[in-house]
Amino acid sequence: MEPTTVSPLAILGLGFVLGLRHAMDPDHVVAVAAISARTRRALPAAMLGAAWGAGHTLTLWGVGGAIILFNVVVPPRVGLALEFGVAVALMLVGLANLHGPQRSGLEGDGSGPPARRAFLVGLLHGLAGSAAVALLVLATVHEPAWACAYLGVFALGTLIGMALVTTSFSLPLAALFARFPASPRVLRLATGALSLLFGVWLAWQLGWKDGLFSAEPQWSPH
Repeated sequence: MEPTTVSPLAILGLGFVLGLRHAMDPDHVVAVAAISARTRRALPAAMLGAAWGAGHTLTLWGVGGAIILFNVVVPPRVGLALEFGVAVALMLVGLANLHGPQRSGLEGDGSGPPARRAFLVGLLHGLAGSAAVALLVLATVHEPAWACAYLGVFALGTLIGMALVTTSFSLPLAALFARFPASPRVLRLATGALSLLFGVWLAWQLGWKDGLFSAEPQWSPH
């Protein structure tokens, strides 16, 4: 019996679907929820999600492509350090919400500092995830050209998925803000606290449990 071959289009379709799923990882959702907590309307929220996705795509495809094409080996300590940067970013985003301007209004145009913040946080997330995703792709797709194509559609799926996540996040909140004038400030503080606590937990997980600061770090790409 001849071995079954998988169509390249099926592989790319799988990459896109997994990219959509990747956008819903807890650290991604927490970060974008905190960044978009001051956005009143769905379209600006989607723009913030797209800004995060653009930053994520840039580093994911660039660094991940270099790993695939040039067989770059990522030491465990480097992989953990990149992911630790995400934890630091989550803590900073949380602190920005907790100590931001004490006002009831929201920033509703999706541009300026919130968009830049979303893009920068997306860069860090993409940098941290690029090594893991590229190594997992190479384990399945052995042809470099198709592996890079898979990485590209995976990144595109993540970008679209994050735009959908932020839009879905903003739609029910619009009604909440209209009904309860104090809710924007409560939401900003709540998402800030969540982002800060998640970042602290992730930093502990990576720094001490996984051994970033120990003599023998243990890093498993996922």
